[in-house]
Amino acid sequence: MSLTKTSWWKSDGAEPVRRNLGLIGVLIVLVFIGAVTRPELYGDASWVTNNVWTILQQASAIGVVTVGMTFVIIGGGIDLSVGAIIAVAGVWSTTLATQSYGTAGMIFTAIVVGVVVGLVNGVLISYGRLVPFIATLAMMVAARGLAAQISGKQTQVSANSTINDIASTKIFGVPMLVIMLAVVVAGGWVLLNRTTFGRRTVAVGGNPEAARLAGINIRLHTVLLYALSGLCCGIAAIMLTSQATSAQAAMANLYELDAIAAAIIGGTLLSGGRGTIIGALFGVLVFSTITNLFAINNLSTEVQNMVKGAIIVAAVLVQQFRYRSLSQLFSRT
Repeated sequence: MSLTKTSWWKSDGAEPVRRNLGLIGVLIVLVFIGAVTRPELYGDASWVTNNVWTILQQASAIGVVTVGMTFVIIGGGIDLSVGAIIAVAGVWSTTLATQSYGTAGMIFTAIVVGVVVGLVNGVLISYGRLVPFIATLAMMVAARGLAAQISGKQTQVSANSTINDIASTKIFGVPMLVIMLAVVVAGGWVLLNRTTFGRRTVAVGGNPEAARLAGINIRLHTVLLYALSGLCCGIAAIMLTSQATSAQAAMANLYELDAIAAAIIGGTLLSGGRGTIIGALFGVLVFSTITNLFAINNLSTEVQNMVKGAIIVAAVLVQQFRYRSLSQLFSRT
């Protein structure tokens, strides 16, 4: 019985579990570092509780975007335009004309704009035969320009109290933003692991030719993946607008890099075909905890970015040199 458990633990099927446990270990280490560097803060139980909710709230919008990014990467693509999509969706939903339609009009506009821009990405890649990197890079520039054009390069203030109150509303003590993140993560997990759409996503990213021969419409599926990413961006636009009570063309800057990095940290292969939603969520939490740790210690953003870069490199190296490869290397040595 013990041999069976040992063989499973070393198998590829247990790799996500091993990685997630490793990320939990990283979170524990980060908390320990925080407790050592700022013991006067971590000695206050109420501060620790509030700080945990703060980290989760900071992770909420980027976490939603990362769910969509994870699907795109698993499907063999990449989306560099997510930050710009959030900006154009947020700006469009906070124009005076849109706000005149009330809460439903603002939410509808943000989601529709996100989905439509995602569909454009998907069509350019699937039917225009553009490389995902080039197509989404062009969209990143174009969407930022459109957001600046719509807003007149000005910050647009949200006058809708319902939207603004999302960031401060709590349900049974849990912030609404955290609940929204949990719902999106749960929906993404079910979609990836319990539906035909999820199985097709893995198949398309893992071996496109085999997926085509199996009868999967690769082009249509790719369009849907980018539309899903746009949907997540639309939701994130509402969340960020609520937090800032405004929207501008520069919002969600570099979110594409944070989302890609979190997905990679969580075990999503850049080459496609493998990844988990839970792992991606842990990746987001690791980065949010690092940001929080640097903030409470008054450390510069430059150092924080260097640490993030080192973590990304380490994660990619771990992907390339798996446990089995290292074992074989050591055995030869």
